[in-house]
Amino acid sequence: MIQKRSPLPAMSERSARSGWKKRAVLGGLMTVLGALTASTAFAGIFGARSYVDPRHAEVEAAGYVQKTARVNRITLSYVEGPNNGPPLVLLHAQLLDWFSYSRVLPELAKSYHVYDIDYPGHGETVTPADYPMTAHQVGSDLGDFIAKEIGRPVFVTGNSSGGLLAVWLAANRPALIRAALLEDPPLFSAEYPRIRQTIADRAFKTSYTAATKDHPDDFLLYWIRGNAEFFRKRAGPGTPFLLTQAVKAYRRDNPGKPVELGLVKNDTVRLLLRGLESYDPRFGAAFYDGSWNDGFDHAAALKEIRCPVLLMQADYSIMADGTLNGAMTKNDADRAMALLAKGKYVKVDASHVVNIDKPDEFVAALNQFFLGR
Repeated sequence: MIQKRSPLPAMSERSARSGWKKRAVLGGLMTVLGALTASTAFAGIFGARSYVDPRHAEVEAAGYVQKTARVNRITLSYVEGPNNGPPLVLLHAQLLDWFSYSRVLPELAKSYHVYDIDYPGHGETVTPADYPMTAHQVGSDLGDFIAKEIGRPVFVTGNSSGGLLAVWLAANRPALIRAALLEDPPLFSAEYPRIRQTIADRAFKTSYTAATKDHPDDFLLYWIRGNAEFFRKRAGPGTPFLLTQAVKAYRRDNPGKPVELGLVKNDTVRLLLRGLESYDPRFGAAFYDGSWNDGFDHAAALKEIRCPVLLMQADYSIMADGTLNGAMTKNDADRAMALLAKGKYVKVDASHVVNIDKPDEFVAALNQFFLGR
């Protein structure tokens, strides 16, 4: 039996774009927040109001269109590209949204029919109040979306928690998955109680506290306040205040739009802040109390997969107290490879979100694996 903390209580209904504005941070992403300094924040706070990520124009020029689909009890938000090849489903990392793939979307549109999905708990996807934030429920709805809206087997790639969902799909909906690329998924390390030995557990605690105790109206600002000491130590004593003012300024001048702060020069951090605005902390809370893995044993799922799988591992480290700072150890990756019937392995010198940190390497590996070129 999978161990877990006390389950998350039921909560009032809210959508991903209203009610709470939500999010907790993965430890793997926290390490790059030092890219923001108090001086750059002060210099850019006024310019933050008018910033537009140049990738928006590139994604639009590549032919992508934002859509929604009713799937069972949820309204699933996704971005669809032109039909230029076999269907490819993208499942972003936890805390982010579909736009995190913007660095690779134009190139992928040349060879695939891309479906870039905001899975439940993220982006503009809307879920009911009693929606179970579990791999089984989210995976089931994603499988039904593929069957209904795409209608044929797909290639799938997922990063982090999205990689775990790709594992669930390949194991439980094998007729829908041609092959899977798992981009630095937290295999085994995200299972309870092992998760308590990871830096991610510290981050998920923010989600759990928000979901069960504090119920903030604005999760992005709640997250900044909750990590104020981190910002002060890494970027300067005034950074939490300046970042908060930049968020508020951007919102005043861009009502209804996800926050994008040009003063934050690190792409991963900037996209994380965008994602934090619409994140449902129930998702991270389910990792913290172990309920996300109800009925989803990682080893058993990997053993069930019969399609080809590429396991992509990013950098990681072990902290002085034994805490895992990353998604997987090499032992975890080796264990996964031993369970996969048709597995291949690649190590990439990159941070957790490889498609942002090393987009060219990510696309090259994906094309080689899925298309043989």
